[in-house]
Amino acid sequence: MLEDNIGMSIGSRIKEARRAAGLTQKALAQKVGMAQATLSELETGESQGTTMIASFAAALGVNALWLETGAGPMDPTVGSRADENFGLPPGTFKRVEAVGDDDPRLTLIPRVKLRLSAGINGFEMEPERFDGSTGTVPTDWMQKHGYSRDSLIMISVKGESMEPSLYEGDSVVINTADKRPVDGAVFAVNYEGEPVIKRFSRDAGRWWLMSDNPDQRKFHKKVCDGDACIIIGRIVRKESERI
Repeated sequence: MLEDNIGMSIGSRIKEARRAAGLTQKALAQKVGMAQATLSELETGESQGTTMIASFAAALGVNALWLETGAGPMDPTVGSRADENFGLPPGTFKRVEAVGDDDPRLTLIPRVKLRLSAGINGFEMEPERFDGSTGTVPTDWMQKHGYSRDSLIMISVKGESMEPSLYEGDSVVINTADKRPVDGAVFAVNYEGEPVIKRFSRDAGRWWLMSDNPDQRKFHKKVCDGDACIIIGRIVRKESERI
């Protein structure tokens, strides 16, 4: 496994990680939602960079920081020098050890912003730079529910429409493999080209998008029909700082 390959290009590291994972260019391009020709240009250096580091890291199972900068270990499960006791003599003190992103009990998933177009079933992602380009979920939770890491993404909640269930700034995990509407379940939806989080409701033979906010005059229900309402995936987990 390569480590500290700071002199290499991002494309070179993607190529190295792809080969290590046993993936073809076509297979990797499909995983991240990129044209194979674009990926080829990135690997050969014709294209100098990408905003999809988190997506590539998740698809390849590598450390996102290594992929972007070349620093640190390629393998996200390998600890860094920060795990050492700072070179102090044994018994000087005992550090409290927090669980880090490289802990095998945690699985890294992309933390992203969604870029959508009205009437288009697919979507593009860009790393959420402000909150960090990756998030974590408990590995045992993911395995318990049978979720695939390749199908999970994390986004930040915007707006007040889902209060008090979800507040602005909360993080939610979307299972993009689950697009079947369920009465009472919460989904991320491409609604007329905008990403929204709503609760689905079945009424009079139609599906409706409902807000949890009690102010229904401001956050009224909307019918989910045709190309104006395309399911991105089901919300399967939330993280909140509100107590």
